[in-house]
Amino acid sequence: MLLTDSTPSVTADASPASQVDADVLVVPLFSTDDALDDVPGLDDATGGAIGRARASGAAKGMAFTLHGVDVSARGWRARRVLLVGAGPRDRVTSDVARRVATTGAARARRDGAVKVAIVNRFGGETASMVQAMTEGIVLACFESDGYKSRDREPTTLRHGLIVETRAEEETVRRAVERGVILGDCTNIAKTLANEPGNSLTPRVLAERAVALCEPAGLQVQVLDEEAMTEFGMGLLLGVAQGSAEPPRLIVVRHEPAGAPAGEVLGLVGKGITFDTGGISIKPADGMDRMKDDMSGGAAVIAAMRAIALLGAPVRVIGVVPAAENMPSGTAIRPGDVLTGASGTTVEITNTDAEGRLVLGDALWYARQLGATRLVDVATLTGACVVALGKTTTGLFGQPGPWLEAVGRAADRAGDRVWPMPVFDDYREQLRSEIADIMNSGSRPAGAITAALFLKEFTGDLPWVHLDIAGTAWSEEATPYQPKGATGAAVRTLAELAFMSDGW
Repeated sequence: MLLTDSTPSVTADASPASQVDADVLVVPLFSTDDALDDVPGLDDATGGAIGRARASGAAKGMAFTLHGVDVSARGWRARRVLLVGAGPRDRVTSDVARRVATTGAARARRDGAVKVAIVNRFGGETASMVQAMTEGIVLACFESDGYKSRDREPTTLRHGLIVETRAEEETVRRAVERGVILGDCTNIAKTLANEPGNSLTPRVLAERAVALCEPAGLQVQVLDEEAMTEFGMGLLLGVAQGSAEPPRLIVVRHEPAGAPAGEVLGLVGKGITFDTGGISIKPADGMDRMKDDMSGGAAVIAAMRAIALLGAPVRVIGVVPAAENMPSGTAIRPGDVLTGASGTTVEITNTDAEGRLVLGDALWYARQLGATRLVDVATLTGACVVALGKTTTGLFGQPGPWLEAVGRAADRAGDRVWPMPVFDDYREQLRSEIADIMNSGSRPAGAITAALFLKEFTGDLPWVHLDIAGTAWSEEATPYQPKGATGAAVRTLAELAFMSDGW
């Protein structure tokens, strides 16, 4: 299945709400202290329907609730108003603005709207709110049903408007442009992660990376199994040897003119296109979802595209090790010892701890390519889901300032993260009697020991590991997120490339 262009155009409109040309006018509604008096004539335009809904409690402004009413006044161009709950006014963030915009635009899309307008009533910094709202409109157009032959919901929404009358025109224009790119790249990552394993093999993922990144001005190199053998990448090759599908190592470079020579940001994403667990096979229940085990790799590919299109001022290298983890007569076994490109020997105690193996060789290779700071992204451990649930990404790394910088980038991007410890004491669980390290320790602190395994391959560079095992996939649909891939970490990685002054 080819990636489809369902991205709407988005522009800003400084007209009064009554004069905005749209099929649906989305108006955020706060649950506290909201008279809607900054949208003059709104209640009259609906024949008092909004006032009645407020009085009856049908429209309370609770977060992401919806209440639609028709516009009856002749002087208004929009024919329908959609009130979208934004929660308490004093708790509004850019993430709330993004989700409100997605909720409203997604409902308008389902109702057949071609053009939707959203009124910026969020306050705060205009640029960040407008960008978030724009991202929300684009995210609302994500299509997850591309393999359905019938009963599909094709995209009808082709244009979005941000109604913003307070800010300088150029500021708003740039915020909209940035929001469209980030929303589109997040949708690209979601599309890749939703792909079935039989159609998105390591070779196909590499082809998609070339098709997505080269038109954006990025350099792409794909290493095959022969090149990996020359580099001695025994960990990546070991994981792949159980599959009939050969592995690939995808390298994407952003080399802007005039970039500082001393810093190179290295982004590494796990690209296991399907994970059975290998010989340590997973339970059948839920294994179908293991097509998403390349969500970290998808995030890196999509973020690299965004970084190039947005013109990040620093050099960035993206590395994605892509492989399948399958059981067969040629698969690695518990008890085997593999040797990585770094020379580190690894005793395999669990073949389902394969992500850290492919990342080990990829982190080493990113260092060889000149990376001076590292961030890896991976659906790495169920233990992280146990610790933090499905709403928060685990944040591991060193030293403190680099960990804090990535945390700030995630906060700005709307990706919720939480720092986890990487004390050396935990490494004792990975001590091997026959090799340098085991690939899996005991059950306690499983997310931490997985992170410490990765640390072995970072060469003491500033390094952060983002465990998105819980956040890469939504098990249930919400008003702002369909069931399936979420595109976690795309915006964080892109944001980080613009924060070099704060590194």
